[in-house]
Amino acid sequence: MIEHHRRRLSASAALLLLCCCCWASTAAGAELADKLRDDTELSQSTAKTFRRIMPVRFYSLLEQNPVANSTLSLRSCTIFVPTNEAFQRHRGSTHVLYHIITVALSKDQLPKTVSSDMDGNPPLYITKNRNGDVYVNNARIIPSLTVELTNREGKRQVMHIIDEVLEPLTTLPTAKPDAITNPDAYQFLQQADLLNIGDNRVRTYRSQVALMKKETIYSAPGTHTFLLPVDEGFKLSTRSSLVDAKVIDGHVIPNTVIFTAASQHDEPKTSAAFEDLLKVTVSFFKQKDGKMYVKSNTIIGDAKHPQGVVLAEIVKANIPVRNGVVHLIHRPLMIIDTTVTQFLQKNFGCNDNENGALRKFYEVIMDNGGAVLDDINNLAEVTILAPSNDAWNASSINNIVRDRKKMSEILNMHIIKERLNVEKIRQKNANMIAQVPTVNNRTFLYFNVRGEGSDAVITVEGGGVNATVVQADVAQTNGFVHIIDRVLGVPHTTVLGKLESDPMMSDTYKMGHFSNFNDQLNNTQRRYTFFVPRDKGWQKTELDYPSAHKKLFMRDFAYHSKAILERHLVIADRVFTIKDLAQMSLVSDTVLLPTFRDSLKIKVEEEAGHLHDEYASHEWTGYVIIWNYKKINVYRPDVECTNGIIHVIDYPLLEEKDIVVSGGSYLTESSICIMLANLIMITVAKFLN
Repeated sequence: MIEHHRRRLSASAALLLLCCCCWASTAAGAELADKLRDDTELSQSTAKTFRRIMPVRFYSLLEQNPVANSTLSLRSCTIFVPTNEAFQRHRGSTHVLYHIITVALSKDQLPKTVSSDMDGNPPLYITKNRNGDVYVNNARIIPSLTVELTNREGKRQVMHIIDEVLEPLTTLPTAKPDAITNPDAYQFLQQADLLNIGDNRVRTYRSQVALMKKETIYSAPGTHTFLLPVDEGFKLSTRSSLVDAKVIDGHVIPNTVIFTAASQHDEPKTSAAFEDLLKVTVSFFKQKDGKMYVKSNTIIGDAKHPQGVVLAEIVKANIPVRNGVVHLIHRPLMIIDTTVTQFLQKNFGCNDNENGALRKFYEVIMDNGGAVLDDINNLAEVTILAPSNDAWNASSINNIVRDRKKMSEILNMHIIKERLNVEKIRQKNANMIAQVPTVNNRTFLYFNVRGEGSDAVITVEGGGVNATVVQADVAQTNGFVHIIDRVLGVPHTTVLGKLESDPMMSDTYKMGHFSNFNDQLNNTQRRYTFFVPRDKGWQKTELDYPSAHKKLFMRDFAYHSKAILERHLVIADRVFTIKDLAQMSLVSDTVLLPTFRDSLKIKVEEEAGHLHDEYASHEWTGYVIIWNYKKINVYRPDVECTNGIIHVIDYPLLEEKDIVVSGGSYLTESSICIMLANLIMITVAKFLN
C-alpha cells in the first residue's frame, strides 16, 4: 500500500511542481513545495521529468496570467502543456488560456469538442484515431505523461502533455480589439483580411460563394471541415467561373473535423457534393517531404463536373473555427481545366513551387531537351505515368541520367497515347494482366489491379521495373496522370528477384524453387537470357498434356522440371535482346544459344498481329520464336534485370516426351536415385570380380 501511494505521488509530481509555480503566494503552494523538498528522491525524479517535458516559457506565461492562476487555485481544470520541442518549433505568440478547459478530464473522458478558457471560449476538437492516439486539434496527447491531482479546494485537475502548441484563430494587430471573436467558417470567409492567416487571401472564392448563395453551408452549426482555395489558385482567368454550387459543396466535409496530423491518410471522406447524380469524395495525404495535400475524387460526374482526381497543396492548415476547421489550399478542387503539359509546368514544375510532387520528373524532361514535353502536348489524348520525386533518388538512375538517348527511351516508356483511368485499366484487367502500348508502339506496359475500392493496389511493369501507383487518376482536360513510386525502364533487381515478384511469372518461379533451379539466378557475375513462360502458357500445357503438366509441378518430378527450365535459360557473357535474336536469325536460319546442359536452337521472327488484349483495337508488330516447328509468341520482350534479360513467352519450350519415358512410364526423382544406386552397385560388383 505504501509503495502504491509512493507511485501515485511520483506520478503527480510534475503537475504539483507546476502548481507550486502558479500558487507561490498560497498556503497550498507552500505545502506542496514543502512536500517536494522533504522527499529528496521524489524531488530529483520530478526535476528530471520537469526539465525534459516542461518548458520554462509555459510556466512563465501561467505565472503572468491572473485568470490561469485563479483557475489553478480555485477550480477544476484540464491543462494541455506543450513539450520543449513543441515550443522550439513554434513561431508566434502562445495563448495560455487556449490550453486550459475548466473541467477535469482524463484522456478517455475527453468528448469530441470542449470549450477553452480563452475569450469567447473557442472550441478545442478532440480526435481519436484507429491507433488509439488522441489529438487536441493538431496536437497529440502523450499518454505516458498524463498527471492527475486534487488542489486545496478539493478540485480535481488533469495535465496532458502534447506535442504541438495549440494555435487559436486570432486577428491581425491592426484590427480593432474584439472585432472578431470565435468566428464560424462563414465569418472567417467574410473577415479573412482581418485574420492572422499570413499572406493568403480568399476574395475570389468568397465572391463565388456569395454569387452562388452558398453562405449557409459555411455558417451551419456542427463540426465540419472546410477547404478554401486561395486567390493564387485563380490565376487562370476562366477558373473562377467554373466554381458553381456543386463545386462549393465539394469543398466541405460535413459532420467531420479533420486536422492533418490526426487524419487517416488516403481515406476518402464523403463531401457535401455526394448525391445520386454526382458523387465526390475528399481525402488527405502526405508526401515524404512533409507537405500535405488534399484531393477530390469525382467518382460519378456530369457534363460540368468530369470524373477524376484533382490535387491541391494545403498552404495553411488546421485553422480552428466555431463550427469546425479550415484548411487553405492552393487551387480549387473538382475543376479540371488544364492539359497534362500545363499540369506538369504550372502545378509541379514551375519556379514558385520547387517542392512539387513531380518536380524531378519535370526537371529530367527539361534536362533532356524538353522534346518529350512537346510530344505530350501534341497528343489529343494522353496518360502519363509520372515517377514521384523519391523515385528519382535510386542509385541505378544516376548512371544513365546524362545519357540523352537512353533517357529519352525511358521517358517515352511513361507515356500512353490514350485516356487510361483506373476504371479502364480494371476493364482491361478483367481476365488477364492488361497490356498497353506506350508512345513507342514496340514498348508495352503491363497493368495489374488487386483489390477493390480504396483498398485497390495498382501495379505497372515496364522495362523490367514493377512500380506501384501511389496516386491514380489525376484528371486533366486531355488525359490522366498517375503518380508511381519507381522509374520504369531502370532495372533494380536480379533475374531471381523479378521472377519472384512478377505475378505473370509465378508458376515458373514455383517450379524453379522446388527443383532448386532458381538458386543460380541471383548470381550477378553471370549474364542470363531467360525465356520465361507466363502462367497462362503453363495453363495451356494442362490442356495439351494434362498428365505431363500435373507432374511438372510435383516434387517427385523435380529432376524433369529442372531440366526443362534449363532449356529456357541461356548463359553467356552477354544478354540477347529480342531484336538481337531477330537479326541473328536473318543471318543464319537457326540461332544456337548456350544453355546449362546443351544448347538451344531457335529462330526469332517479326510478325504482325494483334495485341494480346481483347480490348485493343489497333494492330501490333511483335516477335515469335520458332522452336521444334512450333511458333511461340513473345508476350513481353526485353524485361531487363541487373544480371540479365527476360523474354516472357506464351508457351513453354516443352513436348510430352520430356517427361514420358519408354513404355509410357514416368521417372520420378526418387526412382532415378534408385536406378543410379543399382547401377553403381552393379559396377562395383563387376570390378570386385
